Amino acid sequence: MALVLHTYKGNKGAYKALIAAEYAGVKIEVPSDFQMGVTNKSPEFLKMNPIGKVPVLETPEGPVFESNAIARYVSRKNGDNSLNGSSLIEYAHVEQWIDFATLEIDAHMLKWFAPRMGYAPFSAPAEEAAITALKRGLDALNTHLASNTYLVGHSVTLADIVTICNLSLGFATVMTKKFTSAFPHVERYFWTMVNQPNFKNVMGDAKQTEAVPEVPSKKPAQPAKPKEEPKKAAPVAEAPKPAEEEEAAPKPKAKNPLDLLPPSPMVLDDWKRLYSNTKSNFREVAIKGFWDMYDPEGYSLWFCDYKYNDENTVSFVTLNKVGGFLQRMDLARKYAFGKMLICGSEPPFKVKGLWLFRGQEIPKFVMEEVYDMELYAWTKVDLSDETQKERVSQMIEDAEPFEGEALLDAKCFK
Repeated sequence: MALVLHTYKGNKGAYKALIAAEYAGVKIEVPSDFQMGVTNKSPEFLKMNPIGKVPVLETPEGPVFESNAIARYVSRKNGDNSLNGSSLIEYAHVEQWIDFATLEIDAHMLKWFAPRMGYAPFSAPAEEAAITALKRGLDALNTHLASNTYLVGHSVTLADIVTICNLSLGFATVMTKKFTSAFPHVERYFWTMVNQPNFKNVMGDAKQTEAVPEVPSKKPAQPAKPKEEPKKAAPVAEAPKPAEEEEAAPKPKAKNPLDLLPPSPMVLDDWKRLYSNTKSNFREVAIKGFWDMYDPEGYSLWFCDYKYNDENTVSFVTLNKVGGFLQRMDLARKYAFGKMLICGSEPPFKVKGLWLFRGQEIPKFVMEEVYDMELYAWTKVDLSDETQKERVSQMIEDAEPFEGEALLDAKCFK
């Protein structure tokens, strides 16, 4: 008996098994007459999977359901191969990334995708939480792929197959180029893999959506009103607009609390322009200009120190970590300026930062939405202390050595 995979066309869960079959040399038949909502409700199908979910694989030994389990079965059908790693530790890493792709990528992506497609109720806070969690997973994946072509070892494994299939739905539906550009190594990995012959034979030409689908309208269809007999009556003044129409009018977007602060004589864009355009005599021009512009009533300065510097043992991983933090700070660009210094000529590298924020505290929305903030210890700068003031100047100008150490790199948020 040949293996038979019951699924509808375009099911990313089925793609996992079919791509694994391409690599493992396993033959799988896919019935062309499958009808979602019909075939999977039949008594014969429910004997294979009592809850009627797809895909389901028919095997000589009995049915298998759940897409990752099916892919594992197919990958081993013709004996052990490189799809499951070449050692015990590689096998563990393959399983690790399969779980990661399922729990940290697919689960959060579906919470974004399903309500947008009308498959689940839409909630703005829930979507925001899902996107934040998805970004965190993609950032971790991006960091790993910065130094790895594949997730495990030096060839395609089941971990790559599952991860790419999960990503494919996101790329096709909600993850626009603007969204994925924050994760360049994930982009490179995705497009490289989907253009491999064994992937392309199953998935065809992968495409990326140009826009996130609009939230489905909740407004119910209005029942037809019965015709009324015309009445002979004196003309009356035009009736006021119905309340329901007034409620349907778009509400003005709530202002950011920082926009409601008293005006400040310091214009942040002027400082950023001065910083960017100063090419020589930096201390005399840019640093002096900063202190001339600085408004201690309208802005505050903060030092930050990474809490886990002992983990910074690989230079490019440390740089990627800081780069990811700055990407996630983009929501504060209108209200902040920052410098991040990566210090040390050998590991472990120390990450130190200086941030200028509008207002007297770190903005609440930044603390809530940028998860990296909790990875740093934050200290408000005391400008009555000349030592701290000088430290601010040195961090702005990338002074080297800084506090006795060479600079591996210096990054600016502006």
